[in-house]
Amino acid sequence: MLTHLNENGEANMVDVGEKAVTVRTATAYARLRMQPATLQALLTEQLKKGDGLAAARIAGILGSKRTSDLIPLCHPIPIDKIDIRFQQESDCTLGIYADAKCTYKTGIEMEALTAASVAALTTYDMCKAIDRGMVIEEIKLLEKTGGKSDYRYEG
Repeated sequence: MLTHLNENGEANMVDVGEKAVTVRTATAYARLRMQPATLQALLTEQLKKGDGLAAARIAGILGSKRTSDLIPLCHPIPIDKIDIRFQQESDCTLGIYADAKCTYKTGIEMEALTAASVAALTTYDMCKAIDRGMVIEEIKLLEKTGGKSDYRYEG
């Protein structure tokens, strides 16, 4: 059964009023592929716009806080923590991780996914003057805990 549709097939926000408040966590991931020189400029803070990773970290945090404004029928939730991490994966790829935590009646997966996505978009924006061929790829949920079930990406 689709939870966001009512008996008439119309959009419907899920009622979470009776759900238990639990600690919920999620980790999302995005990969940004670029030219090796672009990645080096980003990692060594040589971008003309400034510190690209600092800007992306702040943007990811801010994006997570606006998730319910961006995703239809997504509940606004009290976010306890958002952490954005970056990891060089190869000479041309950057992994972006968003760890999110809340204590609430519904999960925080969409906030983590939004954080990773917005951080990737901001990194693109910070680097586009030297590399417009960058590709944001493989945005995915890696893990979630709390609520009815836990999940871990196995791919």
